Amino acid sequence: MGARERTKADDWLDALARELDVAALSARETGEILRAARDVAHGVERRLAPLASFLLGTAVAHQPSEGGREESLHAVVGKLRALLPEPE
Repeated sequence: MGARERTKADDWLDALARELDVAALSARETGEILRAARDVAHGVERRLAPLASFLLGTAVAHQPSEGGREESLHAVVGKLRALLPEPE
C-alpha cells in the first residue's frame, strides 16, 4: 500500500492526541481500528462500533505489550474478531 496524502482529519486526530497527551496514531493503527469498527458495525450493530473502539483503546492501555502499542492493539483486535458472529 502506497503512502497517502495527509488530510485535515489526520491533522485533527494528531491535535486530539496532543491534547490528550498520547502518541498520535500510526497509519497501521488507524487502519486496524477502522477495519475493526467496520466489522463491528456490519457484523454486530452500527451503534456499537464507537463503543467497541473505546473498549479496544482501554484494553490497549491496560494490557501493554513488550512489542509496544501496535502489538497490543493487534492482540486486542484479535479478541474482538473472535467474538464477531459468522456472516450470514
